[in-house]
Amino acid sequence: MEILMCILAGSLFTAGVYLLLQKEMLRIILGTALLSHGAHLFILTMGKLNRGAPPVLEKTIKTYTDPLPQALILTSIVISFGVTSFLLVLAYRAYQTNQTDKMDELKGLEDE
Repeated sequence: MEILMCILAGSLFTAGVYLLLQKEMLRIILGTALLSHGAHLFILTMGKLNRGAPPVLEKTIKTYTDPLPQALILTSIVISFGVTSFLLVLAYRAYQTNQTDKMDELKGLEDE
């Protein structure tokens, strides 16, 4: 199961980096979202995928699931949601002001 999750996280990283290298602002924002989802899966996978084990260690329990990766992922989900929302509003405002979402035109570089 860990190999499948690592392949999926790698695929999300690959797609995210590809979208980050595009010229349209919306694709760049989607790339950052895919990168954050890939990081969530990677953190979850590195914390070991124990199924059916409780998250808290008691005297009678020999194996347990580490709750720290889950807490980190929950915090990261909230932060990435806020950043994505901010970037979408920023892109919308930039489009309203400049009537374009292409990065070259926003930088002032004209296609010749």
